Amino acid sequence: MADSGNGPARPASPPGGVSAAFFDLDRTLMSGSSGFFWARAAARAGMISRRRLALDAWENIRFRLRGSTDATTDRVMVRVGAMLEGKRVVDFDRLGPQVLAGVLPRLYPQMLQIAWDHQDAGRPAYIVSAASQETAAMIAHVLGFDGALGTPLERRDGRYTGRLAGPFAYRDGKPQLMQELAAREGIDLAESYAYSDSESDLPMLRAVGHPVAVNPDGALARVAREEGWDILRFDRLGGHLKMLGGLTAAGLLGAVGRTAVRRAGPR
Repeated sequence: MADSGNGPARPASPPGGVSAAFFDLDRTLMSGSSGFFWARAAARAGMISRRRLALDAWENIRFRLRGSTDATTDRVMVRVGAMLEGKRVVDFDRLGPQVLAGVLPRLYPQMLQIAWDHQDAGRPAYIVSAASQETAAMIAHVLGFDGALGTPLERRDGRYTGRLAGPFAYRDGKPQLMQELAAREGIDLAESYAYSDSESDLPMLRAVGHPVAVNPDGALARVAREEGWDILRFDRLGGHLKMLGGLTAAGLLGAVGRTAVRRAGPR
């Protein structure tokens, strides 16, 4: 796929069945890992050890540089399950403001504008993340998204059991959750969009008709070039948006050059 400084025209409203836009969270909507800020808030509240936080910080650095791997993700999920077992749900709900304080400054305003432009075109926007459903839904609500698909954590009598209550929202789990949502809401995935940075999200990207690679890792970049998918790259947080591959001068969904985060009003 040839490199280009152009972007596709702003999308028209869906003419028939409902289409949607799906956004990975970590390294796609934001720089780094949302999980680290959740762990940091838990450590400050005395729910996990400082040693555990240090290990999570190291995992976050590796993630920022290289992205995720199956082994790393599985290891994190086992650790999180063990930490949550028997803990009160309300205690973790109260960490929300601290988590948001870490996440919000690391959002890519260009990606938020893309999501909001989808909504303005009549296309609902969803976060799809390996993060817990609670975390993903909280961030989606604050950003004005229409919903979120995260990893469901099992609860019993107001406490976490340490087990999952549904598909792990990673790799094949993401399209499974998207297909379940599509069946409930009448969404046509063949007319929908998906955005991600990682090769691990190829199942998610291939589940829709309009996949877009965002700051892709090496493996995803190769696939995107081979498949002729659009590729977006950001210089830095809030910085200039680079567009690669088959894009028109209008800028992807009208987002070129927009660096200020628009406030999400009620929808």
